[in-house]
Formats: sequence, C-alpha cells, structure tokens
Amino acid sequence: MLDEATRSAILTLRANGNGSRRIAQSLGVARSTVRRVIANGGAQVPPLERAEAAEPWREQILELQARYEGHLGRVHEELLKRGATLSYPALTAFCRRHGLGSSPPLPAGHYEFAPSQEMQHDTSPHQAKIGGVLTRVQTASLVLCYSRMIFFQCYPRFTRFECKAFLTQALAYFNGAAATCMIDNSSVIVAAGSGATMSAAPEMVAFAERYGFVFRAHKKGHANRSARVEAPFHRIERAFLTGEDFASWADLNARARATCDTWNTTFSNKLHASRRELFAVEQPRLKSLPLHVPEVYQIFTRIVDAEGYVHVNRIRYSAPYRLIGRSLEVRETLDRVDLYEGPRKVASHARAYRPLDVRVTDPAHRPPRGAGSPPAQPAPEEVQMLQIEPRLASYLAGLKQQVGQRRTPLRRLLSMLQEYPRAAFLAALDIAEQYRLFDLDRLERMVLKRIAAEYFIVPFELTPPEGTDDE
Repeated sequence: MLDEATRSAILTLRANGNGSRRIAQSLGVARSTVRRVIANGGAQVPPLERAEAAEPWREQILELQARYEGHLGRVHEELLKRGATLSYPALTAFCRRHGLGSSPPLPAGHYEFAPSQEMQHDTSPHQAKIGGVLTRVQTASLVLCYSRMIFFQCYPRFTRFECKAFLTQALAYFNGAAATCMIDNSSVIVAAGSGATMSAAPEMVAFAERYGFVFRAHKKGHANRSARVEAPFHRIERAFLTGEDFASWADLNARARATCDTWNTTFSNKLHASRRELFAVEQPRLKSLPLHVPEVYQIFTRIVDAEGYVHVNRIRYSAPYRLIGRSLEVRETLDRVDLYEGPRKVASHARAYRPLDVRVTDPAHRPPRGAGSPPAQPAPEEVQMLQIEPRLASYLAGLKQQVGQRRTPLRRLLSMLQEYPRAAFLAALDIAEQYRLFDLDRLERMVLKRIAAEYFIVPFELTPPEGTDDE
C-alpha cells in the first residue's frame, strides 16, 4: 500500500500534465495503482477494511474477560470450547485494536536533576554463589542522579544497621552527599506514612542530619521516580553476579567496589561521557563529609558461657577464659565483632556469616595446654577484708570451704567487720575459728553479746536523784 508521500507525488505529476504510464515509470509503481490514486483524488491512505475473525465473538470476549479478570489465555481456551476458530494472536490483536481489557500505555516521564540535587537509594534481592554455595543476597545501591555515579554492596540481610553502614561507605566513596536521598518507602528507613507524608525513623533522621541531607519517598506505584537506582539492578545481576563464584562476603564486596570503579570510568553512549567526567562537575557541589565519621556498629550485652563463648546472631565468638560468667559489651560492625569489658577491648574477631552455630575461636583465649584449671581469682570482698584486717585470712579460708563460690556470706562478713568495734569482732572471730563455727548468724550474736558486756555496763549502785525519798 502506497504511503501519503507517494500518493501526493502521483497527484502532483498528474496535475502537471503527465500521463499514468510516465508517472508509473518515474515512481516505479504499477499503472493500475496510479489510476486508482488519480481516481480517488486524495493523498490520504484509505482505511483497510476487512472482516475480523474475532468480531462475531465480541460479546463473548467481553463476558469472558470480566469472568477471568482479563486473562486472555483463559478467554481463548473458553472460546475454542464454544466453537471459535480464531488463533490466540488474532484474539490479542483484536483486543488491542479495540481497547478491550487494556488501555494504550502512557508515555514515560523524564526527570532532570541539577548537580548535587538528589541521590537515590534502593535494595534488591539476588542470588550469588559464595564459597560454592548459591546464597540469597540483598544488594544495596546508591546513585547520584546527575552524574549517575553508582556504588553498591551485598549483604545477607538489610536492617537499619546495614543501611547506615552502607550509606556511610557510599558517601565516603562519593566524598560527599546530595541534598536529598530518594527512597521507595522502605520500612528500614520509614517509620510512618508514605510518599510526601513519609516520616523517617528518628535514628535515620539523626543519621541524615549528620551528613546534611534529608530522606524523601516517592508515591507508591511510581517506581519510575527512582529509575536512576532501579535500572542498574538488572546489570548488577547479569553483568556482575551471574556466573561468578566469590570466595567470601569480603571478596564479594571488594569485587563489587572494583566493578563500581570500572563502570564509573567507562564511556557511556547514552550520557556521551563517562560517569567520572560528569562527577567532576557534581562533586564540588556535594555537601562535605563531617570532620569525624564514627564507625557504625550495633551493641549487644552478652554473658560469657561456661565454654568461654558469647553468642551473636547464632555465631559463637570466644572470649578470654578468665571472663567466664562475666557480662560483656559486644560491638558488631560490618566486618568485625569486638568484646569490651567496661571501656577496655578484651577480644576482637572477624565477623562470620555462615555456617550458623559455628565457633570462632582465638587460641590466645584458652589456657595453655597442660596448665590445668586457672587459679581462682579472689572475690573483691575478700581482697578488701584482707586489706583492712590481714588476720582474717585463716577464717576466710575455712568460710570459703563451707560456702563455695557464693559471695553473699563474704559481703555480710565484710559488713560486720566495717560496722562493729574491731576488738569485739576479732575476739568473737577467734572463738568461732577455734570451734570451726562458720554460721554468721551465730557469729553476729557472739559479737553483739560481747559488745553489750563491754560497752554498755550498768553500775550496781545508783545514786537517787535529789529531792526523792530513799529508804
């Protein structure tokens, strides 16, 4: 069928007095076609009118679309059962031409961003082979909207801890932050609401304030609003994760950073430059990083178990054997687990992810082979009593044989030593030690009896007060 330009040329040549043979030879078309165009007299292409195989089944198609909620495969199967002979492509073409069950797609929008105006953050689940095992990973990505500079990392999970740690790494990679960070209403960041009414969690708001940006969320269902960060996920899966075997999580993320360096320096036909070249324009406009960026970690309180380990996320990390039974503060970062006793670090381990329930042991945390059990450390109450009165050593040794590791009797004995007169207390203690008496209730009664006898003596002859009759 001739297009409008050819039809216009035929009519123009005819108006100049040329015959149909000459026009046909000049334009390379059939003489019959030239005659039809001249007879029609117009350059518009006439509509193609021919019977459609699905037209007799229009009502049934509408009925079945409503029943099967627009599933044309089921509609076609039911039409064949009712005697229709049309093919599935004929059915879909008929529905598409007449707008049955679908509407034509709307044109996609286009967003323009000034340098440092916005960055976009999102996550996506993928599969990666780590140590020969296919593992589910959460890929987190941050993209600067103007230069398209990208930074991504992979994690076994993605909580607020991983989110803050990732954003800290990404902003350090970019050496700055854009004014706004667009997200997709993720519950990791969002505390309430969505879109324009979104409220970020207080700890995430405080994190953003440290770097001088704010979180914004696009309207639900408007994923195109964050297309700068959404689009690269397919490339990450196909061009980075697929077909690769990573030795460990550290190897995975180290190679991810190297891939970011490669992609950011590669020339892009779409951008007509590399991302690094555009970043050279954007970077001076980014908000500067704080003078000090503290390491992101989460804190747990754990008691060292009888085997000398603390439990964190189903992984056991060793602690010095002398701390068995003590409560320690555990600080977990992305790559390390540190143990603190008060303000002092007592152990540090590389963080383990898999397998679960594994033991991570530092040989220095175990007593030397053949050394036997370590000597028991004296309780603080015992040390304090011996500093006050060294003569208590023999009685304390016998008392500890009776009460074992319990510290309550030691606290009570220390209290008696500090509160009662020293001479009366030591005299009663000598008698108690002589008879191997370690019942502290009886010891205290002995001390009180001696105090009553020596410090509260009542004279036998009393002088009556003046002015009273004394017969």
